[in-house]
Parts: sequence; structure tokens; C-alpha cells
Amino acid sequence: MGPTAGQSPVSAAGLAVPPAGVKLAFDVGQRRIGVAACDRQASLAFPVATVDARDPWDELARLVLEYRPTALVVGRPITLAGADGIAAGRIAAWAGELAARSGLGVWLVDERMTTAEAARKLRQAGRSAKQQRLIVDQQAAVAILETVLAAERAGRGVGLWVEPDEDSSKEDA
Repeated sequence: MGPTAGQSPVSAAGLAVPPAGVKLAFDVGQRRIGVAACDRQASLAFPVATVDARDPWDELARLVLEYRPTALVVGRPITLAGADGIAAGRIAAWAGELAARSGLGVWLVDERMTTAEAARKLRQAGRSAKQQRLIVDQQAAVAILETVLAAERAGRGVGLWVEPDEDSSKEDA
């Protein structure tokens, strides 16, 4: 049985409710995947790594084992008008693969403007374009995760839920 959408605890608005505990978030691009994490109390999101998007699975499995998250969060490309962006199908398939490999549920969360906001903050901090390229995806993952943490603190739902495959396990991450 493959991943399905919408089978998690949901808020009154029908959005997925994040579970308590450590989470890993991913800003998935064609070349790089930015990774961020939060502490157990879900009070602080921080950058973790930038992973090569062409063959990420061994490194992502290592990160899942190291951080032992309760859930995973993936940025969902949505246009400014609120519709799925052109990469939405690819990202949804990637999130399904991540859920199946990790055995964990995945939240697909609106990532509008996260990379632009991360680049702006890095520019303000004096980072050159070359320096930004190495860490902007991590910072975008932090912004995605901060959206989830704010929703969690407010008791609201956020994003769409992707259920892991019933036959998957964390060791397969």
C-alpha cells in the first residue's frame, strides 16, 4: 500500500496537526536539499545540512537515525495565487518516497517565499551570493519548519499529511 494523503490527526480546518517532538524539515530542489531540525520542545529550528538531491537517500537515512524525529516536513511548492506550483507533483512523489523509506509520516507544508526570505536574511547578514548558495536551502528548511512550529504552538493544523507505507520501517530510511 502506497502513501496516502489526509490520514493524520487534523484540525477543525482539515489541516494536519504536527506531533510533539523532534522534526526534520526539507527544502527540496533539483540540485540540493536543505535540511533543518528542531529540538524536542519544538521551540527552536536550526539548519542541519545540505544534501545532494541526485542521490540523497543514504545521507537522509543517517540524519533520520541521528535525530530520531517524530515526523518529517517537506516544503510544498505553491504559487502566490495558492495553487500547486509546477514542481508540486515531483515534490509530492519525493515526500511519498521519504515516508516509505523512513516509516514516518510527512507533512507537505506551504513553502511560498521561504527561499527568497532565506536569501534576503543571508544578504543582510553579509553573505555573498557564493556563500549563500551553500546554505540558503538549509535556511529555507528552517523557515518551513518554523511555520510548523508556530502552528503547533497555536494548536492549528498545517499542510497535507503523507502516510508511510505500512510495510516500511525506519531502518529502510
